[in-house]
Amino acid sequence: MAQLALSKFPKAEILEIDHYKDVFNRPRQDFQLQKASMKLILAKKTEPFLYPASDMVQEYGTPNVFYNTPILNCLYNCDYCFLQGMYPSGNLVVFVNEEDFFNSIKYKLKDLDDPSKPMVVSISYNTDLMAMENIIPVTSRWIEFAKLQKNMRIEIRTKSALFSAIKDIELSENVILSWTLSPLEICEKYEATAPPLHRRIKSLKQALDLGWDVRLCFDPVILVNDWEKIYMRFVDDIFSEIDGKKLADLTLGVFRMSKDYFNRIRKREPRSDIYYSDYIIESNTVTVPIDQRQRALAILKNRIAEYVPKDRIQVWG
Repeated sequence: MAQLALSKFPKAEILEIDHYKDVFNRPRQDFQLQKASMKLILAKKTEPFLYPASDMVQEYGTPNVFYNTPILNCLYNCDYCFLQGMYPSGNLVVFVNEEDFFNSIKYKLKDLDDPSKPMVVSISYNTDLMAMENIIPVTSRWIEFAKLQKNMRIEIRTKSALFSAIKDIELSENVILSWTLSPLEICEKYEATAPPLHRRIKSLKQALDLGWDVRLCFDPVILVNDWEKIYMRFVDDIFSEIDGKKLADLTLGVFRMSKDYFNRIRKREPRSDIYYSDYIIESNTVTVPIDQRQRALAILKNRIAEYVPKDRIQVWG
């Protein structure tokens, strides 16, 4: 994989380093400045290759939920993203020893807490794998791996419009493709570096039409002024283009973030108003006050239920 990545940048200056953390984890870096001109770090990861899911990883119906990190950081730079508080660097790290990641899953499949339930692995928790597919085809490699496994599924979450890069791969019931969508007003203000909404919808529709299991994510819901009007129109518009009954499921949640990550971002004096709204802290998580979020989520769930079966709507928060 290292040679494949290098072949994409024939004119790049290549610097050899002892360990990726010497560069990626060094102190006093400017995350946002680096995001404006990201560098690609190719590295070999050491154990662990698989992590138990945190409360932020969304899955249900099985206790065997995990995530891993084939890539650290994201091509996009959404205002509300926790990665800017998680990592000191805005650069990208791609781990080239993918077989070690695959083997860790094969090993865990033999030792599940509940072998009667499937193992679910979120492989794009700390990145957007599909966004990288034209640079390094990590997504397609993981799909090919997942096809060959029994009793497991991978979730690939994305804001990408690059489904075309994997559309010719034979679909697999072991793969969930999850698209995060937001109203146009939210996209333009808080997701400026991600593909526009209409291109994401086009990719999602292509995947649905080809028979892939597709999860739709309205998460995070940002409670801006006139949020109810904005999101009601958004829900109606989305399901005027998408048959909600074809979705594997839909997840819905408000803004929430680890208190440590949130405070780290605040110290960097972010320009986004998201970090200056009124929040509460619950179980070390910064989130919307309970009365506001319960009302918002109930209103949205009821509207979504006009298009998506209720038993396929999962609410977080």
